[in-house]
Amino acid sequence: MRVPLSWLADHVASVPSDVDAVADAFVRVGLEVEEIHGTPDVTGPLTVGRVAEIEELTGFKKPIRYCQVEFGPGPDGTPVRRGIVCGARNFAVGDLIVAALPGAVLPGPFPIAARKTYDHVSDGMIASAKELGLGADHSGILVLPPGSAEPGDDALPVLGLDDPVIELAITPDRGYCFAVRGIARELAASLDEDYTDPAARVEVPEEKADSWPVRIDDPVGCPRYVARRVSGVDASAPTPWWMQRRLLAAGMRPISLTVDVTNFVMLDLGQPLHAFDATRLQGEIVVRRAAKGEKLRTLDDVERTLDPDDLVITDDSGPIALAGVMGGASTEIPESAEGTVDVVIEAAHFQPTSIARSARRHKLPSEASKRFERAVDPQLPPIAAERAARLLAEYGGGTVEPGRTDVGAAPVLPPVRMALDLPDRTAGVTYDRGVTVQRLTQVGCTVELETGADGRGVVVATPPSWRPDLDSPADLVEEVLRLEGYETIPSTLPAAPAGRGLTPAQVRTRAVSRTLAEAGFVEVEPFPFVGDAMWDALGLDAGDVRRRTVKVLNPLDADRPRLTTTLLPGLLETLVRNKARGFDDLALFQIGQVVLPHAQQVPMPDPGVTGRPSDAEIAMIEAALPAQPRHVGAVLAGNREPLGWWGRGRQAGWADAIEAGRLVGAVAGVELQVTKAALAPWHPGRCAALRVGEWVVGHAGELHPKVVEALGLPPRTCAMELDLDAIPLQDRRPAPRVSPYPPVTVDVALVTADDVPAAEVASALTAGGGDLLEDVRLFDVYTGDQVGEGNRSLAYSLRFRAADRTLTNEEANAARDAAIAVAAERCGAVLR
Repeated sequence: MRVPLSWLADHVASVPSDVDAVADAFVRVGLEVEEIHGTPDVTGPLTVGRVAEIEELTGFKKPIRYCQVEFGPGPDGTPVRRGIVCGARNFAVGDLIVAALPGAVLPGPFPIAARKTYDHVSDGMIASAKELGLGADHSGILVLPPGSAEPGDDALPVLGLDDPVIELAITPDRGYCFAVRGIARELAASLDEDYTDPAARVEVPEEKADSWPVRIDDPVGCPRYVARRVSGVDASAPTPWWMQRRLLAAGMRPISLTVDVTNFVMLDLGQPLHAFDATRLQGEIVVRRAAKGEKLRTLDDVERTLDPDDLVITDDSGPIALAGVMGGASTEIPESAEGTVDVVIEAAHFQPTSIARSARRHKLPSEASKRFERAVDPQLPPIAAERAARLLAEYGGGTVEPGRTDVGAAPVLPPVRMALDLPDRTAGVTYDRGVTVQRLTQVGCTVELETGADGRGVVVATPPSWRPDLDSPADLVEEVLRLEGYETIPSTLPAAPAGRGLTPAQVRTRAVSRTLAEAGFVEVEPFPFVGDAMWDALGLDAGDVRRRTVKVLNPLDADRPRLTTTLLPGLLETLVRNKARGFDDLALFQIGQVVLPHAQQVPMPDPGVTGRPSDAEIAMIEAALPAQPRHVGAVLAGNREPLGWWGRGRQAGWADAIEAGRLVGAVAGVELQVTKAALAPWHPGRCAALRVGEWVVGHAGELHPKVVEALGLPPRTCAMELDLDAIPLQDRRPAPRVSPYPPVTVDVALVTADDVPAAEVASALTAGGGDLLEDVRLFDVYTGDQVGEGNRSLAYSLRFRAADRTLTNEEANAARDAAIAVAAERCGAVLR
């Protein structure tokens, strides 16, 4: 939210001229100052001029104009003219413009000098709002309204470039500060200055008749709707310069009188407004939920298919606006309209969550939705509508028609009772007498004092209509402490209690993270949200348990409204994003919780906040919470071993994903068994189950080609995911035994059927080799005529070693034969 100091001065008795002092005052009451826009760095002659002649230059790649601009009378009384080349098309002869003459320096810095261009000498530059540091609009030059200045005037005071602007980052819980009204109130409280509410300056006359028929079919989504009609508004009337200047300072581009008036009132009071063309309205205005399949063409000229959850404004023709988000094109007041127009002003109060869902669902954030979804003062609609109607009548020559439609009612906030000394006890500070009442009054509360049953003072505070968040004593305490200044609260660090440090599970998690990073993986933290489209892309069956998810009531993204049951969606989206940014060789991992809901919903209790929940309530809460095991996942694409002078490199494959899982198991203190498996989204023939005993704790391998295609992944992308909590914690890890005696290495080649997994053969060799077998490593696979069709040869290196002696060849050969015998029994292996 951007606000110039002059606008704040309209509502605060005394505003410091030092913009840094104002910024410090905002920080003291908890508002974050994002940037201070001081006076733009403009030097030299910046002058108001009037366009006297325009010559259209032809023969160039783009339209160019050569303009004769008058800058007031010279010494002899005749107008001073300068020829200036300009490419903008949004001005005509007679318009007032701002010209930077030779010798001026615009923000950048951008020095201006006379120069020859397009076969003419341009004696200066006609400037746009962006070039002057007034905003981001660069679509055309800045045209001043008639009467705002005279040719030859110094443009600096006309433009208000001597008025600093403060930009504040408004947090979602401070929605009332999305208006100068709320920001000025905070500044006045911080400076202990008198504050004048701009809403109190608007006199709202009593009106018995309606101005337009309105019906609310959904009072939950729209508790209140106000309509005010202004007829005969001059469609071509210019917006007054003082209003344009404030809109520009706030970061908005002036468009037309009706749009500018509604935007100005919204910025000043905080109530979003919408103006309908009364001649294009058909019948009664109805506020309701959209019907399935209904469509609306919004003001951005996009036809949108509405959701039954969308709150819409309709007339007899159907939807004419997406409530609280954006108006419809069918009732828009054209910017280039001629003659007069009749305007119906809408000022409504909408349910914040409903507006937030619609804005995110349609990916249509707007200045209106940004305010409605953070709650708007429900008492403002008649005040804002009256203010806008009078401005249109004053500057557009319109007539405010008798009657005001005011359907519904503003919700009433209940009073909050709080012990008078609760702020003192909470902060550990004894505040001056009357501070609590003073600060709550500055916030806008109506405060009464009572005596409690224990004889102590009690504050009964009725929150103002713009602060629905003040609903408990803790909220009132926060307001008192915030306005008094958090720096006044003493900071005492409590003594750290003696403890055992990290839990075994935390130690294991850190060890897994460190080990994967050492193995060349990069840790990422994707969002834990997913949509149904992802399950389809992963090829999960309709009955797959991973599709049963927990829905988020107020999702950040309407396309991802659920908590994920697996880490793969976030990891794969991150891989695609990095691939699009030029990274070809990727190895990513994540350690995070997934959410696994119960098969049947368990009711969640709602304990009070006045005391600690009972043991029974805590047990019910824990039973109702979904399981949230900690998983570790990894994805690989591109080369696992990079290309270099040493060779061609090696592409990551299913074996690398399996090895990542085995590495996690080794760090966790267990040896994972690898068996053949088939589970989406992995390739059926290149998927392995990772087991601890008989329990499957994860899967790894190469993703299915259809999944790769659906998600736009690199070819042969591989993935691994393990349930880390399913791996038992090892309380005791014996130290490795190091033998000083030499090993005996024996190579064996075994012929098996080609559908027998190599891991099963290795497991059989390990079981048969006994205590002397130290390591089994597969080093060659052969298929061909020598082993017969349907068979393959697996060559293993067996390393034998004894802890207390040097093995003899006879002992090693006996252990080898025992290992081969078990492999033959379990896997049908034959020594080659």
